[in-house]
Amino acid sequence: MTVIDAHHHLWDLGVRDQEWIEGPELAPLRRSFLLPELVAEAREAGVEATVLVQTVTVAEETPEFLALAADSAAESAAGSALIGGVVGWTDLTSPGVTEELARLVSLPGGGFLRGIRHQVQGEPDPDWLTRPEVLRGLRAVAAAGLVYDLVVLPHQLPAATRAAAAVPGLTFVLDHLGKPPIASGEPEPWAGRVRELAALPNTVCKLSGMLTEADRRSWTVGDLRPYADTVIDAFGPRRLMFGSDWPVSTLAAGYGEVVAVTGELLTALTPAERDEVWAGTARRTYRLTPAEGR
Repeated sequence: MTVIDAHHHLWDLGVRDQEWIEGPELAPLRRSFLLPELVAEAREAGVEATVLVQTVTVAEETPEFLALAADSAAESAAGSALIGGVVGWTDLTSPGVTEELARLVSLPGGGFLRGIRHQVQGEPDPDWLTRPEVLRGLRAVAAAGLVYDLVVLPHQLPAATRAAAAVPGLTFVLDHLGKPPIASGEPEPWAGRVRELAALPNTVCKLSGMLTEADRRSWTVGDLRPYADTVIDAFGPRRLMFGSDWPVSTLAAGYGEVVAVTGELLTALTPAERDEVWAGTARRTYRLTPAEGR
């Protein structure tokens, strides 16, 4: 079984602070998480390729991630580099977004750029994604041949659906199922809203981030299953992909446990359907070459 981890992060506190890591609950994350640690964890879990995803809204982070992917590939034996793609950040509202995307692609490692993401979950305007300047930026992302990762809260899903309908040429990737309230055990209105998004053919979902939306100390697979089943039914295996959300996921479970739990949630699928969730969808969505994700 081929496994592609379509969603993880890295950060070096010696390079840049992660201001979002605040309070005692997130204290275990207040250290650097670097590529060698990820490689050890991922290889032990049988992961063959990954997608490195934006963490902070800082322009310098994306070039750093692209260079890291390129350096890692150069240092690795042929076909053994772990990072197959990068989802970075740029200011979608900038009048120069088209030129900036072209600049990013031209940088060292620019060929690894596969998508763009913004921390929409932190925007106070629930309709931020449908602002005219944001839609213009999303169209620029589509024109650049990239995808757009959605990190939104449940109340922002309607705007995400309208944005996806307004830019049909862009693939929208829903991170972490749209952050359902798993800990409360109340799937609505999240479930209805996520089905509306999934009804659009240019949408994909990551089966990721569930453990940190559950009770991190006492979660069970049964707590997760209704939410996983909702997106499996709504998107189907060919529009669903696995993501570890490492190292944020370490607040609730180790890397290998996240992989194992995901496997339990996929038991009702056929082997071919499970292959899509584990690798096929990520390979198509992020244009991973065979050497990066076979």
